[in-house]
Amino acid sequence: MSIASTLGRPFASMAPARRRSAATCAVALIAIIFPLIHGDDADIDSLANALSYAALALGLNIVVGMAGLLDLGYAAFFAIGAYVYGVLSSFQLQPDWSSFWEPFAFLGLVARMPGQGAVDVVHTTLSFWLALPLAGAVAAGCGIVFGAPTLRLRGDYLAIVTLGFGEIVPIVARNWTSVTNGASGLNGVAPPSIFGTSFGVDATPYYYVIVALVAALIFVSLRLRDSRIGRAWMAIREDEIAAGAMGVNLVRYKLLAFAIGASFAGMAGTFYVSKLQTATPEMFGFPVSVMILVMVVLGGMGSVWGVVLGAMVLQLLQSWFLPDLTDWLHQLGALIGNDAMQKIDLVQSIELIFGIVLVLMMLYRRDGLIPAHRKEAALTFEQQHAVVERVTAFALPGIAPPTARGKPLLEIKDITVRFGGLVALNSMTLTVPEGGVLAVIGPNGSGKSTLFNVITGLTPPASGSIRFGGKDITGLPSHQILQTGLARTFQNIRLFPNLSVMDNVLVGAHSRMQSGAVRSILRLPATKREELMARERVMEILSLFGNRLVPRVNQAVGNLSYANRRRVEIARALASGPRLLMLDEPTAGMNPAETMELAEQLKQLHTLGLSILVIEHKLDVVTRLADTVVVLDHGEKLTEGLPDEVRRNEAVLDAYLGRAHAAVKDIAVA
Repeated sequence: MSIASTLGRPFASMAPARRRSAATCAVALIAIIFPLIHGDDADIDSLANALSYAALALGLNIVVGMAGLLDLGYAAFFAIGAYVYGVLSSFQLQPDWSSFWEPFAFLGLVARMPGQGAVDVVHTTLSFWLALPLAGAVAAGCGIVFGAPTLRLRGDYLAIVTLGFGEIVPIVARNWTSVTNGASGLNGVAPPSIFGTSFGVDATPYYYVIVALVAALIFVSLRLRDSRIGRAWMAIREDEIAAGAMGVNLVRYKLLAFAIGASFAGMAGTFYVSKLQTATPEMFGFPVSVMILVMVVLGGMGSVWGVVLGAMVLQLLQSWFLPDLTDWLHQLGALIGNDAMQKIDLVQSIELIFGIVLVLMMLYRRDGLIPAHRKEAALTFEQQHAVVERVTAFALPGIAPPTARGKPLLEIKDITVRFGGLVALNSMTLTVPEGGVLAVIGPNGSGKSTLFNVITGLTPPASGSIRFGGKDITGLPSHQILQTGLARTFQNIRLFPNLSVMDNVLVGAHSRMQSGAVRSILRLPATKREELMARERVMEILSLFGNRLVPRVNQAVGNLSYANRRRVEIARALASGPRLLMLDEPTAGMNPAETMELAEQLKQLHTLGLSILVIEHKLDVVTRLADTVVVLDHGEKLTEGLPDEVRRNEAVLDAYLGRAHAAVKDIAVA
C-alpha cells in the first residue's frame, strides 16, 4: 500500500461535508503560511497577481457559469474599478480649492496643496479601504445601466453587445485625458496603507490583502450558488422559457448576476491598480476578457473552486512555468548549437497557448478541472425498488374551499392568436371552474399548445381577454402569471437537466420564497428556516410519486427515464402552490401501466380540490379525469361536453380519424 493512500485514508473516510471543510481549512492554511515559508518576493508577487485574476474569474463565473450570459467585455468593469481608485488617489484631478472641499478634507478624502499659481488646489486622497466597496458599487451600477437595455438579448447577440462595451471603455479611457491622462496612463496612484504604514512595493502585504478578498468572494459565491438566487440563475442558464414559467423574473435576475459579477471585477481592479500604482488603457483590452473566460472554462463553468484553480493555473503558467521553460529551451539551444531554440519566447505566445488549452478542454473535459455538478452514483437495485409510502393526505395551499367550487376560475373570452397569416386560435372562449377538471383534445395542429402558451404569457394574443381568479392577466409576463397561482407543464419536457431533482422542484417553489441576495449571503435564521421548509415541502411533493422519485432526489434529471422526467415536471409545477394546474400531454411517452398510475395520482389531486386543465390524446385518461371536454380543430372550438358525449360525437370522430372515418361512415349508410 502506498504512503499517499495510507495518509489519505482518514480524509476519504470523512463525510462529504466534513471533507469539504477540511480541504478548505487546508487550502486556507497553505495560503496563510506561504510567504512565511517561501520568502521570494517575486514569487509572492506572482501569486498575488494570480489571485487577483482569481477574483476576476469568480465574478465572470457568476455571469457566465451560473447565469449563462456570455460576456466578452468583462474587462471593462475591471477597468472601471481600477480608474475609480486610480483617479481618486493620484494627482490627476486638481480642482481649485474652495470652502466646498473643507468637509471632505475633514474626512480625509482630500488634501489642500499649493498650486502652480496663487490658488491652492485639491489633491484627492481616497483610502484604498474605502475605494474597494466604492469601486465595486460603481462597477455594479455601470453593469446595471449597461445591462438594462441589453440583457433582453440572448446568445450571440448578447456576446456581440458585450464585446462592444468592452471595447468602448478602453477607448473612453484613452481619449478622456482630463480625467484618465489618456494613453500615458495614471501615475502616482497611492498604495494602500494601514495604521499609517504604506505598503510601498513589498509584495507580502498585497498578497494577504488579495487572499482575504478572494476568500470573501468565494464565500459570497458559495452562499449565492446554494440559495434561491443561485437556483434562479442556473434555471435561466438551462432554459429561460421554463425559468420564466416557474416564476423567475428573467430581466431582474440577469441584471443581478451582471451587477454582482461587475462588482467583483471593480474590486479586483482597485486592488490591481493599487499594487501596480499605475493604470493604462492597454491593461484592460479584449485579450484580458478572453483570458478570464478561458480561466472559467478551464476551471469548470459554475464551479466556484474550479474557476479559482483555473485562474491560478493559467496565471502561474504565464508568470512561472513559461519563463522557466523558455530559459531551459534557450540553454538547450545553446548547448546543441540550435539558433531557433534560442529565439523561442513562449511568454509571447500565451494567447496561442490559451487557445490550445480551450480547445483541449472542449474536446476532453468539458466540465472543467473541478466540475460544478458532482455525479451521483447509480442507484442500487434495492434503492430503486425501496418501498416509499405515498402521500394520501396531500396539502394544497392554493385550493379553494368547497363553497367556492364550481365558480369560474379561468375565463378565456374571444382569444385570437395569429402567426403572420396563420390563425392559430380564432375567437376562442372557454371557462375552467374552481375545483374542476377540463380536458382539451384535438388533432395535431389544432391549437392546443398555443392555447396553453397564450394563457401563460409565452405567446401574446392579437385580441380577446384572459381572467384568472377574477383578475385580468392578458399580456402579463409568464413569471407574474405563475405568481397568480397558474402553473403549467410543457408538451416537450422543459426541465433543467444539469440540476438535481431536488433543485428542479425547488425552482418551482421560487415564487413562494422571499430570500434576496443579501439574505442569501448572510443566511440568517429566517432564511435557513425558509430553505428548510421549502425542502421539506419538496420531499412531500415527491412522495406523491412514491419510489419513482424519492430515491432519485439527488440525481440529475438528465439521467432519469422519460416517465420520471414527466413526474419531475409535474412535481415542479405543484411546488409553486398553484390554484390551477395546466398539464400539456402529461402521459405522453408512458406505457399503459405508467399512464394509469399517473392518472390515478392526478385524480387524487383533483379529489383534494385542485383545479386542472389538461391537454391529452389518450381518451381513456380523459374519460377517467375530466368533468368536461373541449375539442379543438384548426384553432376553433369544435364542441364541448361530457367525456362520453364527446367520444360519440361524429364531428369529433371526423376530426380525429379524418377521411377514413368518413369513408367507413358512407359505406355503412349505403
